[in-house]
Amino acid sequence: MGTDRNKSGFLRVLLVLAAAVVFASAARAESVVRVGGAGSTLGTMKLLAGEFEKAHPEVKIQIFPSLGSSGGIKALLTGALDLALSGRPLKEEEQKKGATAQEYARTPFVFAANKSVRKADLTTRELEKIYLGQTLNWPDGSQIRLVLRPDNDTDTKIVKEISAAMEHAVKAAAARPGMLFAVTDQECDEDLARIIGALGPSTLTEIITEKKLLQVFSFNGVKPTVKALAEGKYPLAKPLFLVTSAKTPAAAREFARFVGSARGRALLVRTGNLVPPAGKGR
Repeated sequence: MGTDRNKSGFLRVLLVLAAAVVFASAARAESVVRVGGAGSTLGTMKLLAGEFEKAHPEVKIQIFPSLGSSGGIKALLTGALDLALSGRPLKEEEQKKGATAQEYARTPFVFAANKSVRKADLTTRELEKIYLGQTLNWPDGSQIRLVLRPDNDTDTKIVKEISAAMEHAVKAAAARPGMLFAVTDQECDEDLARIIGALGPSTLTEIITEKKLLQVFSFNGVKPTVKALAEGKYPLAKPLFLVTSAKTPAAAREFARFVGSARGRALLVRTGNLVPPAGKGR
């Protein structure tokens, strides 16, 4: 099942990229700014785009479906997007090709479950045992349905870095037959929402902006709030970046500046994001 989901996700990315390329000429003619990339950023960007368009009616912000960080950056560098959204820093080869990234926020990285799950907190040790396959059931006896992300995905990297044992546990989970794999952030949240007993990674901002009805766990007794993240009490975070290139048009750069403005920063905070100190964002 994991292989089929990976293939379908890859084909979906190719189709979206193809659509973006076809749309490119018309978008420029109509002052449309094409934005896309990491799925966890899209809900907030749609809200920011709406606010930006109120002050700039001559510009339309076109938000594409989830391409993932790598897909968004690739589309930017090929000219299919004007602004890319990433959940990770740039790779060296992306920088060499002309991509420039600016972190505009961090959001609590969370573990979430189907609303059927009656449990409030997960500890590091509990997660290790779940991913290792040593714990197969929730406290009420119902089956845990673990939803994994691809090995090269940013979310998988964050999960692996929780502990040395967790890195081994994630690899063990991916090797077990019959595991569920979600290619995009949205696909993962959809699986968590529809599958009884499902457990997997997400972000606070995605859950808030896309109004996902999920059980969000505290981690080692700490709730995943922006305040707890700012105070260093909640340890799991996903950095979010705006990525531009030399070809990024003026309207897209203006939108990027709006994201870092007082108005944009206030919206980001309301939607589950920790923003950098004023003057350090775009």
